Amino acid sequence: MKQESNILHFEGLYGDDFGKYSSEYIFLELIATRSQNFDWNIKPHIHAQLFQIFMVQKGSLLFQESTQKQELKAPCIILIPPTKLHGLVYTPNVEGYILTLSESIIEDIFKTSNTIWKTFEEIHLLTNTEEEEFDKIQRTLNNIEAELFGENPERSLMLRAYLTQLFISLHRLTNQEEAQKGDSMMMVHFRKFQQMIKKSAYPKSIPEFADELNITPVHLNRICRTIAGKSAIELIHQNIIIEAQKYLLHTSYSVSEIAYLLKFEYPNYFAKLFKKHTGLTPLEFRQQDRR
Repeated sequence: MKQESNILHFEGLYGDDFGKYSSEYIFLELIATRSQNFDWNIKPHIHAQLFQIFMVQKGSLLFQESTQKQELKAPCIILIPPTKLHGLVYTPNVEGYILTLSESIIEDIFKTSNTIWKTFEEIHLLTNTEEEEFDKIQRTLNNIEAELFGENPERSLMLRAYLTQLFISLHRLTNQEEAQKGDSMMMVHFRKFQQMIKKSAYPKSIPEFADELNITPVHLNRICRTIAGKSAIELIHQNIIIEAQKYLLHTSYSVSEIAYLLKFEYPNYFAKLFKKHTGLTPLEFRQQDRR
């Protein structure tokens, strides 16, 4: 173990001051086996060359990544590549497994697939895993355990096969959850944009809306087209038309007054936009309703 700037570094497992690195290192243990010896508090630390997979089946934990902390509840999977600072504080009722293996094993398995290997270069917290997928990964882990602690012929080949299956499943699951998070964030941006349209004083440009959302105008348009099938400016115009229709139906304001209330500099531009979207001039729309 090394300690630099108050950060713990381990060649082997946490708390093993005499652990030595091996390019073929694989170890599987229950979370409770080691954690309970440290009062369920695993301080922030780094493994220089070891990759870890935490399968949390029961209980909860506080996960620390660099300066961020996050509460996690079972079932969840945590993927931690080498050199990534991490700490964990478990509840005493936690159940699950930790698979630790040499980075070189994963590199060797996926040496012809950079796409898969790149998935495991960052920490991933898989918290929305379907029960069926979680059980599938758990079964693969059980197979690894049987081979790891058994004396079957061709043990190393079978281990390699199960590890390949495990990491491909985790690769797919990681991409799936990342896509779901992306979709969720897309909807958050879209709803905020809708609220901003209703509250904002016109005229306001698309770049200004995008800047307030902390995204690019291109991304804002992509979000709008994906969710609503319309561009950002089309949604803005749609809201203007809805507001204009309310004024035309429920007030006696003139077309020019309504254009002014909707922040149009020129009434004729408002009338032109209204007809483009409704097929009627503002006056025709008002008269049609009164027939």
